[in-house]
Amino acid sequence: MNTPLVFQFISEPSDVNYGGKVHGGSVMKWIDQAGYACASTWSSRYCVTVYVGGIRFYQPIKIGQIVKVEAHVIYTGSTSMHIAIDVFARDLKSPAFEKKTHCIIVFVAMDDENKPALVPKWIPVTEEEKQQEEYAKRLMVHRKQIEEEMKPFL
Repeated sequence: MNTPLVFQFISEPSDVNYGGKVHGGSVMKWIDQAGYACASTWSSRYCVTVYVGGIRFYQPIKIGQIVKVEAHVIYTGSTSMHIAIDVFARDLKSPAFEKKTHCIIVFVAMDDENKPALVPKWIPVTEEEKQQEEYAKRLMVHRKQIEEEMKPFL
């Protein structure tokens, strides 16, 4: 079952950037942590991050807001898992969360010899899940194009 993994916590003063909002690096750390928890739960293995793509910061998160990070599998290869991550925040007095950030992270499961390991196949059931899988597949094509563009600079 592909129930979203959810972290909730309060953003802290130690997360602040020079503009008085939550630092983008803090948000990226939360994204990676939730993605890892989701991927390792799905695969029952240690996982490594191999790609983080298209992090989109929609709105800043304020210090003292309740933060919710949701992660769920949207595509699996033989050893890889594409995890969609959404970050939401709300004021303490507000019941409604607002989406602040979105991205996709690709993790690879590792065996005891630190080699890629097979992962359980994710099979989309609902129409929304099928759309998410197609989204992941389109992003794979874009990623290959970006890698080709980057080759002269690596």
